[in-house]
Amino acid sequence: MDGLEKIFGSAARVKVLRLFLFNPRQSFSLKDITERSRVSDAEVRREVTILQHANMIERAARGKGVRFVLSPKFAYTAAMQNLLLNAPKRANDIVKRLRGVGSLRMILLSGIFMGEWSEGLDILIIGDKVKERPLRERIRSLEAEIGKEIRYALLTSEDFYYRLNMNDKLVRDVIDYPHSIVLDRLNIGIK
Repeated sequence: MDGLEKIFGSAARVKVLRLFLFNPRQSFSLKDITERSRVSDAEVRREVTILQHANMIERAARGKGVRFVLSPKFAYTAAMQNLLLNAPKRANDIVKRLRGVGSLRMILLSGIFMGEWSEGLDILIIGDKVKERPLRERIRSLEAEIGKEIRYALLTSEDFYYRLNMNDKLVRDVIDYPHSIVLDRLNIGIK
């Protein structure tokens, strides 16, 4: 159990909190919450009740069935997003999680890992002989913990060099804006 789980009471609560905090405009049914956070039905029901009583989430007036959404009146949204993302810890964790999927050459974090919530890439992975299925499974596991779909791209070393030299938009959008290099075996001078 890490420190956040101890502070917030359980791993389930941290996962449900992240789901709502990192998807502030999206509504979720109880089934959606269970699937996306990988938490049991009973735990989801308990956590949703607690978060409703804390006025953090509310029933959504969208569609059929009962759905929940982050309350726009919740005053601590930004502070909790920054706390629960925990970007410095995530950086080391991501490298460890992705080991073994192939020959990883470089991993760059951007987007939500840099506090940018707009559309854009969150992880750029450069590697050779990467097995896509294990990579997808590890990304999905990370998504369940973070509570947000991770936008990532996988490029071979050759494709990365080509795109970098051609000033490709995908690559430029990562390296020209706030980013963090958490693994660099290419040593090409990107900072």
